[in-house]
Amino acid sequence: MFTKTDAELKKMGADITTREIQQQSSLWKETFKIYKEKKTEIDDFLAKITKKFDKVKVIFTGAGTSAYVGNTVMPYLRKHGDRTKYDFEAIDTTKIVSTPEDYLEADTPTILVSFARSGNSPESVATVELAKQLVTNLYQIAITCAPEGHLAQDLKDDPNGLVLLMPAKSLDQGFAMTGSFSCMSLATLLVFDTRSDAEKEAIVNEIAEMGQSVIDREDEIQKLVDIDFDRITYIGSGALGGLAEEARLKILELTAGKVAALFDTSMGLRHGPKSFLDKKTIVFDFVSNNTYTRKYDLDILDEIKADQIVPLVMGVGQLKKGQDFEGKFFAFAGKEVPDAYLALPDIMFGQTIALLTSIKVGNTPDTPSPTGTVNRVVKGVTIHKFIK
Repeated sequence: MFTKTDAELKKMGADITTREIQQQSSLWKETFKIYKEKKTEIDDFLAKITKKFDKVKVIFTGAGTSAYVGNTVMPYLRKHGDRTKYDFEAIDTTKIVSTPEDYLEADTPTILVSFARSGNSPESVATVELAKQLVTNLYQIAITCAPEGHLAQDLKDDPNGLVLLMPAKSLDQGFAMTGSFSCMSLATLLVFDTRSDAEKEAIVNEIAEMGQSVIDREDEIQKLVDIDFDRITYIGSGALGGLAEEARLKILELTAGKVAALFDTSMGLRHGPKSFLDKKTIVFDFVSNNTYTRKYDLDILDEIKADQIVPLVMGVGQLKKGQDFEGKFFAFAGKEVPDAYLALPDIMFGQTIALLTSIKVGNTPDTPSPTGTVNRVVKGVTIHKFIK
């Protein structure tokens, strides 16, 4: 797919999604550049809040893929963000809108970090309005790809708001969120990770190489897709457990549900969901670089391999001497990187699996919903008035 011409891809209904997956490595470098250019503004905005309050709740929020940004970065930031200043939580807008008082606290100073490709999803807009209504000391950061979207425009002249616009090309025109997800995830890590900027830049360069390797190794990935399967399972732990949910969504979206998909944590799979695995299921585990956590990832890989039921069980990640899966493994070269950053090349692998599988089942990746009942920007949502 990545070596085909635009004309060839267009005939397949795949030119937009293919190129949007393919360009992500360069977008990550651009995201780092944006972060550096905005760093003083970011630091001043956060300092203004943390000087005023001893501790602030940070809520990462969005719907669908945008929610999975928070689910991916939050576990990492609970350890590597500044926990003396921030309590990090990831809560879907869909949960906040339907039960706002379960999540929004009037007397708790809060930074609402909204993730959005378009900035126009009804739940995202409603979450902001509910937060304004319920939280006394509310601050907002909109991490979005659309400068003209509602979320960005709403904070334009708000002294208690900050807008971080992602690279222009991250505003995916295809149905599925790809570069928008990875750029928003990276931007959040860059803002809240306590590592030095030099360390962050080195990590970005490493993962950009890993991401490019996914593109270069398309033939390897195609061989996996050529296996006879109609089910797929993604698992992982910590940040990569959050990522498994996004990888699962990509296969559902791009195949329009023709391939059934499951996600779980490496330890959670045994508690019932393992029943999903059969002779036409392929399984991928996003393997952690944390030495302790990795043991659990390898345990479930070994167990599924020993069961001899599924036609493919594979680890995805970086090799670690003395801690490797003896079965199949899609390995990224380079220096070891933290899991939340490893999630970016990992999801490029998942996106590529979804793209190739979409073609395999006769779908058109750019417009995968044949009925039109699932849309690029959600429609048909009624937002009911909340009365306190």
